[in-house]
This record gives sequence, C-alpha cells and structure tokens, in this order.
Amino acid sequence: MRRRNTGLIAAVAALSTLTALAGCGAGGEEGVTLRLVAADYGSGAANTTQKYWDGVARAYEKDHPGVTIDVDVLSWKDVDREVAEMVDRGEAPDLAQIGAYADHAAAGRLYTVDELLPVRTQANFLPLLDRAGEVDRNQYGMPFAASTRLLFYNKGLFAKAGAQPPKTWDEIRAAAEKLKGEGVPYPFALPLGAEESQAETMMWMLAGGGGYRDPGNVSYDIASNENIATFTWLRDNLVAKGLTGPVAPGKLDRQAAFDAFVKGDVGMLNGHPTLMEAAEKAGVDVGKVPLPSPGGESRPAMGVADWMMAFKQNGHRKEVGAFLEYVYEDKNVLAFSEQYDILPVTSTATSAMRQDPEQKDLWPFLEELPTSELYPVGRTSWAKASESVKKNIGRAVAPGADPEAVLTEIERAATDAEAAE
Repeated sequence: MRRRNTGLIAAVAALSTLTALAGCGAGGEEGVTLRLVAADYGSGAANTTQKYWDGVARAYEKDHPGVTIDVDVLSWKDVDREVAEMVDRGEAPDLAQIGAYADHAAAGRLYTVDELLPVRTQANFLPLLDRAGEVDRNQYGMPFAASTRLLFYNKGLFAKAGAQPPKTWDEIRAAAEKLKGEGVPYPFALPLGAEESQAETMMWMLAGGGGYRDPGNVSYDIASNENIATFTWLRDNLVAKGLTGPVAPGKLDRQAAFDAFVKGDVGMLNGHPTLMEAAEKAGVDVGKVPLPSPGGESRPAMGVADWMMAFKQNGHRKEVGAFLEYVYEDKNVLAFSEQYDILPVTSTATSAMRQDPEQKDLWPFLEELPTSELYPVGRTSWAKASESVKKNIGRAVAPGADPEAVLTEIERAATDAEAAE
C-alpha cells in the first residue's frame, strides 16, 4: 500500500526545481541553523518521518550553503507537549509541525503566513485548509497534512452475512444485525474511548446534521437537538442491541478498533487512509463509503489537518520563509503524501494525485476533502473542549444513559473555555 510513484514525482520535479532556482539567494545569512520539531507519521523505525525530513533537509542545505536544518521528530503522543515545554523554557524551535497552533498564535509567538511566504505559495493551499489556519482573520497555521474519514467495511464479512453497504442509519443497523448473526465480534466498532473520541464524535454529529459549533460558527452547540438525536440513536440502535462488540464504546480506543479491523473481527468502522495499508497487508478486502446520514442525505465528512507554524523567538523570518517555500514544492508534498497515505494540502499536488491512477485508493478521500468540516482549531478553547469530549462522550451511549445531560456537560465545559479566551 505504500506506493512509490517515482514517475509522478519526477514529472513535477522539473517545475519544482525551477521554482527553487528562482528563489536561490533567499537562503539567508551564513551560519544559520533552523530547528524544526515535527510529528512522526510512520509506524516504526523503517518508515519514521525522520527519514523523510532528513532527506528534505539535506537537499535544501545542498543548494543553500550556510543554512543548516536541524530536525527532531517526535511521536504524536509527545510532540505537542514537548513543543509547549520548549516554549515555556524560552527555547522555542524555529518551526513546529504539530496538531494545533491557536494557543501559540493567541499568545503572539508566531509569524503570520504573510510574513513568511510569497502570495503564489499561499494561494496554492487548499481554500478550506487555508481558512482553517486563521485566528482573528490572520493566518498563522500552514496546513501540512490532511485526511478525511470514510466508513470502512470488510467485504468478505459482508458477503458471508449477506449484508449490503449501508446508505442510511437503518441500513447500518440491519447490516450490523446480519454480521452479529454470523458471529462477527464487532459488527460496528464505535471507539468513544479517550484516545481519539473527539473524531468519532464529530463524524456522527455531522452525519446527523449537527456539529460542534452552530451553523454560523458563533458558539459551541454541542447539546443541539440534532446531536442529542444522533447519540440517542447510537445508544438505542447499536449499543443497546449489542452491535458494537464486547468492549463498551466508552472503553474502546481508536487503535484497538483499528487493530480488530485488521484482524478481521470488525464488520464496519470509521477509518482514515492510513488504515488501508495495514488492512490490505493482512488480507482484508476493504470497502469504503461515506458515513451514512439518517435518511441517506448528503452530509459533509469530517476533515482533519495537521499544522506547520513558525515561532518568532529566534528571529529567522527570512530563512524560515525560504525553507518553507521549498517544503511546499510539489515534489516534497507528493513524496510525503504517498509515503504516509496522507492527502496533499496544495492545489497543484492535489491535481497531480487526482490524475495518477496509482493513487486511486486515495481518490475517495480526496473527493470528500473540499466539502468536509474540520475541528474548530482556530479557537484556543478547542483544546479544553476536546478533552471534555474524550473524557465524557462514551457515557452518552451507555445503556440507560441520558445523552442530553452528557452533551450539555460537554458544551458547558467548552463554553466556559471559550469565555476565558
């Protein structure tokens, strides 16, 4: 599944090289070292993202004598916290590629994108992601990686159970009942445990016509009628009927659900592109459809973006900007996307991927991205709101639970955090 489409990268390399040559001379002062702290998208030592960044850094240094790029790649479990601790010690990196930028932007620590990149580079970011990087109408977060989520199903288990890919919520329940009848341990895996339940929650909210924020993005609206109806349906139609497996949703983490899918123990679950590789290596024939809505209406998928940001502390604005221009060249964006099954964040790289038949497994995710909805990452309150979701949302679908009470509790925590912004 880790595709190596050298032909595609070679096709854009010539254009990218011309862009880089046009920017030569902008590399900055002699003896400048830029420190980048980045997240690891790999699954182990063999494909750690350190290797990707080392390749980018050495290639850049070759054409920019006197500039050194020092890259430190950390696990997703640690990287946001480590960067925050560096900032607290007064040792901010020049660049950080992590999960959230709003706190650092609100504290005045970051360069705006206008201070770093020329208009042509800024204009190449996908519009949805470009807007999501803004705080108070200034862009601080540069999208680096993106993905969308689809409903994955095990074609072999579905065929054995005589089930059809669902288009409505009633069809989800019907398929899950057939899978349960065939002894599938997790007819529908519903990971609402602490690991990443804010994602599973948002997927279901959007499918049900709701979301974390009100339609005008004025305030949190977590306890909306739509969201209450969604989690009431999950409680009554999946959990109460024993269709979500032997582990209660509130105790089931995303990785455990993914592992069970790879083992062939899950009929359906919401997944992202990187799950495809592990499942296909294990011999699982994976089907993918948008997560259905109650009556089959078209609803936006959930999109996810990770962010690049530049700290002002060390004062290397010119050098940082020149390096970022290189980072966002098509050859580098495509190489990263193909290695880690991640969607590109620029228009030109997206167009190239859409035209490449070797990337057809990612096309369904690409189709969902332009109309998807992202977390409210531009709000500094989102971190606390997300933590409240992770801590509490599993209780909303427990047998006999009161979804409205749980959602109201989460909304109160989010609203209090927003009031403190």
